Amino acid sequence: EVLALLVLVYPLLRGLALHLHSALTGSYVPGTHSIAFVSCLNEQIARDIARAIMDKKLAACVSILPKSSALYFWKGELEESTEILLLVKTRTSKIGELSSYVRSIHPFEIPEIISLPIDQGNPLYLQWIEENVPQR
Repeated sequence: EVLALLVLVYPLLRGLALHLHSALTGSYVPGTHSIAFVSCLNEQIARDIARAIMDKKLAACVSILPKSSALYFWKGELEESTEILLLVKTRTSKIGELSSYVRSIHPFEIPEIISLPIDQGNPLYLQWIEENVPQR
């Protein structure tokens, strides 16, 4: 029973220890921030979604990448189209809210919304994300 409890509590204790270490040393806790990828049909939709994300303060920055080609399976058929990709820089703790919000305004039936944690980066840039995306 004690071993099972330790296994269950370890991730929480490790997370608290990393945050305490970060606070005391000023070092970055990997995974505190993330980049989310959102694909859009065209530039206007991309700009509208990017602005909506920023208006909700769900990101510090949204980069809009130019048109690219995409191949994918949809309903059993190979499709090819162009898309615009958004790179959304935010707190990892905001990814769930960001995903829900984008799904509510995105015109695709199943929009691409995926994220990757930021392992390391320019400390001043990561701090800037922190300052521009409210924790609430």
